[in-house]
Amino acid sequence: MAHAAPAPGRMSRPGRPPDVFSERTHTIARITFPIVLGLIYGYWVAADNRAGGPITGWNLLLGFVSTLVFAVVCFALLELAPRMPRELHALLWTAFVGCAFGFLYAQSNESIWRTVLLSLLISAATFVPFFYRYYTHEDAFGRRIR
Repeated sequence: MAHAAPAPGRMSRPGRPPDVFSERTHTIARITFPIVLGLIYGYWVAADNRAGGPITGWNLLLGFVSTLVFAVVCFALLELAPRMPRELHALLWTAFVGCAFGFLYAQSNESIWRTVLLSLLISAATFVPFFYRYYTHEDAFGRRIR
């Protein structure tokens, strides 16, 4: 069976796919990603807090403050966590996910023990994939392996 020989200069690079977006697009995405996630999270917190009741001023304030805190912490983690060693990098994202879930779940008026237990379970379940991802994509000094 005959196969076509590769043309010189047309070989694809092994490893990374080509980057099709400009640096400006990546910069805008780095800023808007935490804001959009924060808006979704803030709406979710406010909706859980009101439990189907009427929308109040305090409920709106809780949603906006939750949005602000979530977006600021997410943005800070996106900027600072990659500079940390891979174990701490995974632990920071795990703590963020556990705290965000715990606060969200606490708005549904469940018991504090159930909230803490589920937050710890969610944190443990997210630590494994985060650690695996950073362990396989970074060297021991925290630099990404290309």
